[in-house]
Amino acid sequence: MIPELVRTWAAGWAVSRATPPPSERPWGCCLDVGRPDQVARHVLPEAHEAAVRAAAASVTVPHTWLKVPMDPDGIGPWLPAGWVVDKGEAGHLMAADLTATDPVAPAGYTVSLETRAGVTYVQVHSADGELAAQGQQAVLGRAAVVDRVVTQEAHRRRGLGGLVMCTLADHAAAEGATLGVLGATDEGRALYETLGWKTHAPLAACIYRP
Repeated sequence: MIPELVRTWAAGWAVSRATPPPSERPWGCCLDVGRPDQVARHVLPEAHEAAVRAAAASVTVPHTWLKVPMDPDGIGPWLPAGWVVDKGEAGHLMAADLTATDPVAPAGYTVSLETRAGVTYVQVHSADGELAAQGQQAVLGRAAVVDRVVTQEAHRRRGLGGLVMCTLADHAAAEGATLGVLGATDEGRALYETLGWKTHAPLAACIYRP
């Protein structure tokens, strides 16, 4: 199940971030990100030493990333010189069955939803018009990949992150999606678990910094 979730996550991430679709590689897939801090991203569906070594050895451009569904503490010995394990960028591969919940915004907040170029954006604003929370997702058939869920510091602990997640889930379910997939930070994981999401694998993040 993990390889399928990883490939779904990579494909949805590409749509959400407006990058070209993932291109196939012998070890998995590659995303052409095109940012100074992340030129490309190799995503491995399984944590095999041979695949990690092959993917890392193919890289010659600094700030190329490698994402692997395994504990960050275990991947270091598999990497050649020039690679670092960035635990600050590590995460968790999570998934959930999508169901409609009809969320209601807390008093003083309003929710807006807009879809552009295959990506659905949810924003929560306070009464004074300030952007308090936001998130986005790409729906790929039966799967919805959630991305960039953020609550501003001044508006945390008011249920806004859950509101964004549930609003996205309701929209995805209405579009026919039954499975939600995302890559979560430690903080995000704690929130998503309260909403019924389950962790299927850790996500190690490695960066080529020769």
